[in-house]
Amino acid sequence: MIRKIVVAALLGTALSSPTLAQEAAPVDTDEGTAAIIVTAARTILPPNALPLTIDIIDKDALDQQIAIAGSVTDAVATLTPSFSPTRQKLSGAGETLRGRAPLYAINGIPQSTPLRDGSRDGFTIDGFFIDRVELIYGSNALQGIGGTGGIVNQVTVGAPTREGLSGRALLQASADDEFSRAGMGGKLAGLVQYKADRFDASVGAAYEMRGLFRDAAGRPIGVNVTQGETMDSKSLSLFGRFGYAVTDTMRLDLILSRYELKGDGDYEAVAGNRATGLPTSAKRGTPPGKPATSRTESAALSLTDDDLGGGHFMTQFFWNRTHDTFGGDPNPIASFQDPAIAPVGTLFDQSQNRSRKLGAKISYERAVPGFEALTLVAGFDALWDKTEQRLIATDRIWVPPTRFRSFAPFGQANLKLADGLLRLAGGVRYEDVKISIDDYRTLSANTFVACPAPPRVPTGPCGLASYGGVAVSGGSPSFHDTLLNGGIIVEPAPGIRAYASYAEGYTAPDVGRITRAVKVTGLDIDQYLNIRPIVSNNREIGVEVKRGPLDASATYFWSTSKEGQLLIARPDGIFDVIRQRVEIQGLEINLAVKPPVDGLTLSAGYAHLDGRFDSNGDGQVDTDLDGANISPDRLNLAASYARGPLSARIQTQFYLKRRFEGPVPDPRNDFDGYTLTDAFVRYQTGLGGISLSVQNMFDKQYVSYASDTQRPTDNFFNFAGRGRTFTLGWDYRF
Repeated sequence: MIRKIVVAALLGTALSSPTLAQEAAPVDTDEGTAAIIVTAARTILPPNALPLTIDIIDKDALDQQIAIAGSVTDAVATLTPSFSPTRQKLSGAGETLRGRAPLYAINGIPQSTPLRDGSRDGFTIDGFFIDRVELIYGSNALQGIGGTGGIVNQVTVGAPTREGLSGRALLQASADDEFSRAGMGGKLAGLVQYKADRFDASVGAAYEMRGLFRDAAGRPIGVNVTQGETMDSKSLSLFGRFGYAVTDTMRLDLILSRYELKGDGDYEAVAGNRATGLPTSAKRGTPPGKPATSRTESAALSLTDDDLGGGHFMTQFFWNRTHDTFGGDPNPIASFQDPAIAPVGTLFDQSQNRSRKLGAKISYERAVPGFEALTLVAGFDALWDKTEQRLIATDRIWVPPTRFRSFAPFGQANLKLADGLLRLAGGVRYEDVKISIDDYRTLSANTFVACPAPPRVPTGPCGLASYGGVAVSGGSPSFHDTLLNGGIIVEPAPGIRAYASYAEGYTAPDVGRITRAVKVTGLDIDQYLNIRPIVSNNREIGVEVKRGPLDASATYFWSTSKEGQLLIARPDGIFDVIRQRVEIQGLEINLAVKPPVDGLTLSAGYAHLDGRFDSNGDGQVDTDLDGANISPDRLNLAASYARGPLSARIQTQFYLKRRFEGPVPDPRNDFDGYTLTDAFVRYQTGLGGISLSVQNMFDKQYVSYASDTQRPTDNFFNFAGRGRTFTLGWDYRF
């Protein structure tokens, strides 16, 4: 099930301790009911003490959605109406939460790389090792940089609770509607856990092969050679967790993980025809260069004590490294040309993002002695990030090495009044950020822009260089700001609550896109306006009713940023960044009812989003955010059943039509909408559980939201969504 929790107070840092994150047993609320600890909210207070909306996708719901669609990102996108529909690609560019980019994290460790966003942060661990997903809505500074749309925190499996050996295994096979050999896929995963007194260990591996995807018409889905595919790929995820209980309240944990998804490179792109509605397709072939690949490695060491001086202490140190390889375009990319290496118009190259993070978090939470109604939290976060983008065929630098450093002390207070009838929460986080870039030179492109080979049609001018090969003086621009948050909760009766909250979050602009696109000679990074971070705020009011068979909530929010970030596609398909004022508002409604049928739950969710930006710099928003920056309105309907050995779910997502308006609207980018239905059934036997899932059960032919709303003349970007797909699974616990 999905637990809708109203949570918030926006603590300035994350209580991302693996101990708490994975072993957070339910705690008693004031009403005596069980409430899970939301680790991404960075407090051990029960959820009814905090005023912000959070969804928790538990293990059963997550496994169902992964069986249907294949990834944690797909699960979040399907279940969350204000989350963009996924592109069904390796890249998540343009996939937003409440119209802004979310921060992906694993046990509080940031996976996103905002300095040069490769949009691969949704594929950094296999969902087999995820126990639940904590989804926090709206701009906030809980984890520091990156949470302008919210936070998607993936909490890994916990330590074993019983002595000796235990574990689980998973075997899956998938097929398209034609049961074609090329469309077959499979997954094998296992986790072994061991506990001996104070020591415990968990180790596992998950290996998955994905075949060719087909649309509802039976045609191969088009290949995005550069950004990467999940189809026609293999992935391997390794996981290890080792813990030791130092005392009855103190625990030491080490978590290690490695994930790599690599395309097989067996297919080439085939142009579609937007004029006739023919989607982009694929044919057997070998694209040049190395296939698109995503690799993530991470380690985290944490020490927690649940009763240190009567309070909760947490400290965590982490390391994270990513290598994201982008595929090579068979047509020469103008930006990569250099006559000193090869004749202009003949040089092939491809890029790779490389990022490394080091971080530390420390926090202490305690009720004030003699005034236990007041709980205080104090802490400090530190993060160092180094990111660059290289051209790996010729060993050149496209985006210069960029270093990010953040020091952030924070404090938070939560006051309970009138025996819980009223709660006040507020806090502050001080961000001291510095971005450092050494002197560099942009790529030495000559006066040439490659015109595409037939049947591709030019989408812009040919024969002109996009970059000029200019020298740029480095610098260390800094950002110092105080980020505030506050909220109020009124709970007139058990299970009925209303709240209002305000929070500020921030992220850096995609510095890599900015620095690589400099065209002005003699520029000094310290004086470059567009390097300034994006500060956004989130205001929301909400109400929740959770009584008896009814679980309902409604939230209205509005968010602004004076210098937002928009992705604008160039004619060659490469995105640039522009900084404009952005305003977003929306309504989210969720309802779940348990009718008088044992095990049955009926649910519905709706989101309406309206986002606009200032296109002419006059301080007034006048143009709708496009499909690269905001999701469509959506209605979700579902029916779930779980009783005894049988569990089942059927769900329908209605992606509603959207028109994009502005001074110069382009009707070709309007979204036509589509409806998808999925189903899942599982039966527990003495030898494990047998499951069958069907994605796009009615075999609906549609063009993905990202393709339908962008680049209306690019016939290589007209991707259809997957047609009917079956997955048969067997899972076993011991």
